[in-house]
Amino acid sequence: MTRVVVVGDLMTDAVARAKFPLARASDTPAVVTMHGGGSGANIASWLAVEGSEVAFIGRRGADITGRNRDMELMGYGVDARLVMDPERPTGTCVVLVTHKGERTMLSDPGANAALSPEDLPRDLFTSGGHLHVSGYTLINEGSRDAGLAALDMARRAGMSISVDCASSAPLERTGAEPFLEWTDGAKLLFANGDQAKVLTGRDDPASAAKVLTAWFPQVVIKINVEGSLWYSNTRPEPVRASAEVVDRVVDGTGAGDAFAAGFLPVWLDGKPAAEALAAGNALAARCISNLGARPRL
Repeated sequence: MTRVVVVGDLMTDAVARAKFPLARASDTPAVVTMHGGGSGANIASWLAVEGSEVAFIGRRGADITGRNRDMELMGYGVDARLVMDPERPTGTCVVLVTHKGERTMLSDPGANAALSPEDLPRDLFTSGGHLHVSGYTLINEGSRDAGLAALDMARRAGMSISVDCASSAPLERTGAEPFLEWTDGAKLLFANGDQAKVLTGRDDPASAAKVLTAWFPQVVIKINVEGSLWYSNTRPEPVRASAEVVDRVVDGTGAGDAFAAGFLPVWLDGKPAAEALAAGNALAARCISNLGARPRL
């Protein structure tokens, strides 16, 4: 089994689910719940629960919230390598979910923004392992050097590398060209349709994936209810997999993270792309059937 090292963000998600249409500049009844979050930490949690050997590198505040997030990761079976920040709080994301299920996120990275190259444990970067870097680490100027250092250390160690695109709006603010330059050398890119469009200008996911294979040997595009596709620079056509039918969507937060966690172990085992896509779709379906972005402990 390939050990997966995840470098990324650790957050607390405050999920506010509105019961009615949002009354702007007034009050709207809602159900508010708190959950562990952060794209990188979510992926690590799903990987561990599904039986992978996984380490997570991140930064948390010296607060109760940070201690709780640390304990959660250990409870999932993650080798949590968290540096405690004495000044910044643990990151927080407010997830506003409308009565129709549309999500809008307000993020305060907190301690995540101070992740530095010195926070990266050298013993985790060894030949035969796999590095996954959360796009948020690269997009955030404060943690970018740590993300770039992790990518460089992984290349030098002979590890395989995957990267995700984080979120379309911050990716667009950062710009496609810098992001593609920073992630040079990664073998696999995860994106959704909106993120792929930001990077390529193409509306069609398959066309965008084909363009992206000029930078990445393999590209996976998540297409919500249509499932997902995989494109390789050695194949003329993409491989597609349909999404699993879900009786009731409870919360879409973290579905893309769960997908990546389902895809990676199968892909790292050298199995066909169709199997890896199906595994990713299955885990994403489990995620959206639960409240919050993490597996149930």
